[in-house]
Amino acid sequence: MHRGTLVLLDESTGRVRTEAAVGLTSDEMERGKYALGEGITGNVVATGRPRIVADVRKEPDFLNRTGRFNPETDEGQTSFLCVPIKIEGRTAGALSVDKPFHSDEQLRSDYRFLDIVAAFLSQAIQINRMVMRQKEELLEENAQLRAQVRDRYRFENIIGDSPAMHEVFATVGQVANSRATVLLLGETGTGKEMIAKAIHYNSPRRDKPFVRVNCGAMTTTLLESELFGHVKGSFTGAIKDKIGRFEAADGGSIFLDEIGTMEPQLQVKLLRVLQERELERVGDTQTLKVDVRVIAATNVDLQEEVARDNFREDLFYRLNVVSIYLPPLRNRREDIPRLIDFFLDKYNSINGRTLRRISREMLNILLRYPWPGNVRELENAIERAVVLSGGEDFNEDLLPLSVRMFAAQRRTNQASESIETLTRRLSDQAIADYELREGEIYQLVIDQIERALIDRALAKCGGVKTKAADFLGINRNTLNKKVKDLGIEAAE
Repeated sequence: MHRGTLVLLDESTGRVRTEAAVGLTSDEMERGKYALGEGITGNVVATGRPRIVADVRKEPDFLNRTGRFNPETDEGQTSFLCVPIKIEGRTAGALSVDKPFHSDEQLRSDYRFLDIVAAFLSQAIQINRMVMRQKEELLEENAQLRAQVRDRYRFENIIGDSPAMHEVFATVGQVANSRATVLLLGETGTGKEMIAKAIHYNSPRRDKPFVRVNCGAMTTTLLESELFGHVKGSFTGAIKDKIGRFEAADGGSIFLDEIGTMEPQLQVKLLRVLQERELERVGDTQTLKVDVRVIAATNVDLQEEVARDNFREDLFYRLNVVSIYLPPLRNRREDIPRLIDFFLDKYNSINGRTLRRISREMLNILLRYPWPGNVRELENAIERAVVLSGGEDFNEDLLPLSVRMFAAQRRTNQASESIETLTRRLSDQAIADYELREGEIYQLVIDQIERALIDRALAKCGGVKTKAADFLGINRNTLNKKVKDLGIEAAE
């Protein structure tokens, strides 16, 4: 074979172009373009039938567009064979070769061979196109997911109307477009990871990776390998090279959660990354440059840890370029109703439930509860309620035990306060009204309290004394005597 060419049909333009070749320069390949039906190649693609030419010098359809045949240098008779490449019954392209002519029998043998090769090529091209389609679909899906994530972490989509959260958003908006290191402070469950993602997805690095590492969930050795990577054989179990999270986040952002738990030996390596923007894998001597924005988070007082020599002072100041404090949920109670609505919508949709109606009393419980676990605890409580619900009404039984105990204690405290208030009012009134009846004030106040209590019990029990006595937990005869002495009207 002198030269060989693979051409494919571009269905978007309806033209045939040279995709690969042997024995042709890039300029010659560029010239190898045909309309359907044009020349031998275009005719084979258009008809789906092979063409075998014993002598190209005698074939008027041979256009020699690529300049592959040179009469001055190509000695002897040159034959040309072109066979179609078919995929699912449709001609997708053609395979052609030119070679010195030996005999008609050899030409037929060469044709049979090329036909077999074309069949293999059709399978390869089909697989390649399937892979390309899947890749394009994945890229499109990835782009859509990135767009969804960016939309989700837009500032206006993060729930928070309280003054404290407005201050957080203002700082995040200023710092997002910079490359400054950010330190997020706040209790567990206040949403530090969400704010870290908001910083990343509203920054110029939004299309690059966002990598999260929980520094408190791994041993020192494992965390070092996770952050900086390792080379094969650097320690027991290192059976192959591994890139670290900093390398994986190159060009993007890395979120170091629970940074306060990091051991001093790792703090030194992290400090080098922040200062020099370079690192070495565990067991390696090669220095790697990285461009990563660091966002760290902690729920401990790092300044106090510095004072105790548990955290390096120089690292603290490197991390504390911009610090953002996330307030606990108990300090932003005005955000609770919107958070409840958001979590109800989310978990109703996930679980196919319709939990919607929340009474004022129930909302007051949720507003008054201190939420020591912050937004995360509230989300878990709403998810639990939705999963256990059987209708639209949000009742107290759906709440976690800690919230139910808080509600019960609050009612007890309110009852105690009401009795104290009532007693104070009645005693003050009795002293004012009956100041001339010294020695009778105690009994007058007790009578008023008993009358109010029995009236409420009878009203609740439909005026039936038997039920009212059971409700109050006193003997029926005692109740009868009280009703008679106090002049209260009641049914039997």
